[in-house]
Amino acid sequence: MPQAFLRRSEDAYVDYLIENAPDFGAYLIEAKFPRVFVDVNRGPWELDPRMFADRLPAFVDTASKRAAAGLGVVPRVGVDGVQLYRKRFRFSEVRDRITKYYMPYHAAMNGVIQSCREKYGTAIVLDMHSMPDKSAPEVDIVVGDRQATSCDPGIVDQVEAIMTGLGFVTVRNTPYAGGHTTEHYGRPDLGVHVLQIEISRGLYLDEKRVVLTPRARALRQKIHQFINKFSNNSASFYSPS
Repeated sequence: MPQAFLRRSEDAYVDYLIENAPDFGAYLIEAKFPRVFVDVNRGPWELDPRMFADRLPAFVDTASKRAAAGLGVVPRVGVDGVQLYRKRFRFSEVRDRITKYYMPYHAAMNGVIQSCREKYGTAIVLDMHSMPDKSAPEVDIVVGDRQATSCDPGIVDQVEAIMTGLGFVTVRNTPYAGGHTTEHYGRPDLGVHVLQIEISRGLYLDEKRVVLTPRARALRQKIHQFINKFSNNSASFYSPS
């Protein structure tokens, strides 16, 4: 499979857009591997049994709708539904990927969330992604809160207001309401608020060649403005312990 094709399934260059987040007081947890290899926005054992040559352990979530669609923690298909692998895996191969890549990422996520809760009483997580331009035409940003279950509505309103003020066309939950990260970590009743933010790749990326366009620098500056404004405004949701 050509590398250029595989890269079309990545959240390409989102790290470039948000890399200065710590300058504005935010924590930054970055996956150093592509989601086409291991997708951290899935449950740890969401796996499609059609990918395997041996029997899967009972704890594997073979009933997952995402896995059945080929989009489990190790995806079976990439962009446009194209098969990624010519032969089936042994379970031990995928288990090693999950252990070495997925588990450390989520250990870091848990650590930061708990640290924020202990220090401030609240944690707000912005799970940053990119989306194909064709998946939401005429939309710049999709904010997902799993239909108002993963985040306080006031926080969602604030995110949308800042984005709109910066000139972005923003919608909520359509077509992306949030994945495993919002579903698993979003517990507003416990002070953990999680939003998934999808940025249209058409704003900054040549999707076929997976290279930044001349518009990328301006978008990066706007995303930095958003992070700065949100970091300042979100102080009202914190209650230091």
